[in-house]
Amino acid sequence: MSKSTHDGHLGAVYDAAAPAEVAAIYDSWAETYDAEMAQAGYRHPSVALALLARYLPRGAGPIMDAGVGTGLIGDWLGIIGYAHVEGLDISEGMLAVAARKGSYKALHHLALGGHLPFADGHFAGVVSTGVFTTGHVGAEGLDELARICRVGGVLVLTVKMAVWEGGFESRIRGLADIVKVEEQTAPYVSMPGEVGTAPGLAVALRRI
Repeated sequence: MSKSTHDGHLGAVYDAAAPAEVAAIYDSWAETYDAEMAQAGYRHPSVALALLARYLPRGAGPIMDAGVGTGLIGDWLGIIGYAHVEGLDISEGMLAVAARKGSYKALHHLALGGHLPFADGHFAGVVSTGVFTTGHVGAEGLDELARICRVGGVLVLTVKMAVWEGGFESRIRGLADIVKVEEQTAPYVSMPGEVGTAPGLAVALRRI
């Protein structure tokens, strides 16, 4: 029986026990993901985009969309003035959908939580929505994202409250020598159209 309060693909990814299982579920979900998220009223992308635009100047780049999925925010990043956006994701199926949208300069088949093959400070900004959540990535993914963000750059991350309280907030405090909190939102429900969605928050970090 599912441990999640959600059915379908969403419940399956929350219940997943290993990265390979997460990738396989997202591969099978890729073609219907956008429609299902729209029906659920998915808010994380809009909140993250607002925070990025607030703290990172228009035209800054490159930007890394970490956990790009189907590229939900790629078009929007271009519209608000970030021309060079790259993405990474654990799911090849999701990356294929993102590639068809034509909004990304490069897409990388990579998993968060371990070493990323980018130089220190390569990106002017990092945005990650819906990744730091149940069955996905926890605080172990934060260090590498901070490393690849340049000094003065901005990281905008959405984090499920269970993950935030389970070590993510304390890891940010542990990285106080390299990141500072610019803004932390109040908790909000990311998918108001999906019954049983637990709240999360968004945080904007400045690389120092």
